[in-house]
Amino acid sequence: MEAVQGLGSNKNDVEIKGAYKQFGSNVVLNGIDLEVKQGELLTLLGPSGCGKSTTLNLIAGFLDADRGEVHIKGNNVTKVPPYKRDLGMVFQTYSLFPHMTVYENLSFGLKLRKVGKAEQKKKISKALELVKMSGLENRYPRELSGGQRQRVAISRALVVEPELLLLDEPLSNLDAKLRHELRAEIKRLQKEIGVTTIFVTHDQEEALSMSDRVVVMNAGKIEQISTPTEIYNHPKTEFVFQFIGKSNCFEGNVSAVDKRKVSVKIGSDITNVDASNIMGNDSDLKSGDEVKIYIRPEKLQIVSADEKSSSSLDFHRAKISQINYLGTSWEINVLLQGKSIQVLTSAFDSSWQNGSEVLIGWSPSEVMLVKK
Repeated sequence: MEAVQGLGSNKNDVEIKGAYKQFGSNVVLNGIDLEVKQGELLTLLGPSGCGKSTTLNLIAGFLDADRGEVHIKGNNVTKVPPYKRDLGMVFQTYSLFPHMTVYENLSFGLKLRKVGKAEQKKKISKALELVKMSGLENRYPRELSGGQRQRVAISRALVVEPELLLLDEPLSNLDAKLRHELRAEIKRLQKEIGVTTIFVTHDQEEALSMSDRVVVMNAGKIEQISTPTEIYNHPKTEFVFQFIGKSNCFEGNVSAVDKRKVSVKIGSDITNVDASNIMGNDSDLKSGDEVKIYIRPEKLQIVSADEKSSSSLDFHRAKISQINYLGTSWEINVLLQGKSIQVLTSAFDSSWQNGSEVLIGWSPSEVMLVKK
């Protein structure tokens, strides 16, 4: 079976143009546009029902868009069946043939491509070596652990040397230790082979640790596409900030605005936000506007009430309500202006206890603001 021939080396290996998909009255994809660069590992991240798996299935050809187009290697493949798209795919449930050995599972796709037996053996040996499964060729899936089965599934997808590798939540059925091991393996393999890879997950840690770029999806739309560090440190929307990592939120009113900063009154306190940290399209703030400000727990500094370690931070009086030791850090819950917030810190004063008065400080550059 011949795959659709590409037009040479393109900057984008995959392009989705205005894809719209509806199931009954439920709009799953609402006109998304997406470009996947050659050789990158791009992750589709979002909550259940956001459209990430539907997007992957459009690329694979398992679903047809109601409107829009899919292009692979410069070719419009919107109406091209999956077997002609030259894809490798790994699913959440392994999808190995239980009656076939590891070797037979890997040879299946090669036989369909009419690869000779000698070449099959060579390719299978190389593919198993890549996933550290050499020597297990004659075992059946039932004789393998969950992690080994998923390695075989990845190897089977790679053995046919696809133009594009699609991974649909491949680690979600594994325990935490195996997930950590396999995500490192997938990242290593992807860089070693250089195959353009699209990875679907709802796990933020997987997305941030593995990806060249992350696509955050919500309700059938793309909220933001950027590098993991940019997504985490400079979210473009309130949804992205809340979905990625932990966050503290305060509500207040704008007290002053200039080109460099926005001053916000929270209870009886005033705090400042860099003007560049306004999320969404509400840059036309004025005094009196109701806003919400967000800050990550690890961006907060906590000190005893009688000291200030940095005059460049905005400090606010608070009272400790709970202390949790996490091994490498402390999680400290405090009450600030009647609001419970969380601080993550490695600096801990042994005199602190529930009820201790402290100061909580943050930099205006670490605070994000959105208009209510």
